[in-house]
Amino acid sequence: MNQIDLKRISTPITTGIPHTSPQEVADSVGTRSFKAILQDKLDSSQGVNFSRHAMNRVMERNIDLSDENIERLNEGVKLAGEKGLDDTLILLDNAAFIVSVRNNTVITTVSRDEMTGNVFTNIDGTVVI
Repeated sequence: MNQIDLKRISTPITTGIPHTSPQEVADSVGTRSFKAILQDKLDSSQGVNFSRHAMNRVMERNIDLSDENIERLNEGVKLAGEKGLDDTLILLDNAAFIVSVRNNTVITTVSRDEMTGNVFTNIDGTVVI
């Protein structure tokens, strides 16, 4: 090998913007960091979401989703999360909700009339609100 080839091999190659932090790059480009955007989304979340299946069951079974009941359901999800539960049965006055706490999503719902004789499986806890 000649001197030029050795110099090419021993020279470090730098990619990207050298000596800058990700925040400095974001500031210089005028964009917000992923962490800041994610935190804004988490802070602005409206509470529990409903899967398409759960919404169909709510409409079919005429389950009351008043603001008060949604607030109580959100409180149940919060309590389940604090206890480390994942797939949780949340019982309100006239309905039962199976909720994925990790995804903050109602999977399905059952009216009070249909609860009698029903067996709920694949849950790891129950919250009575």
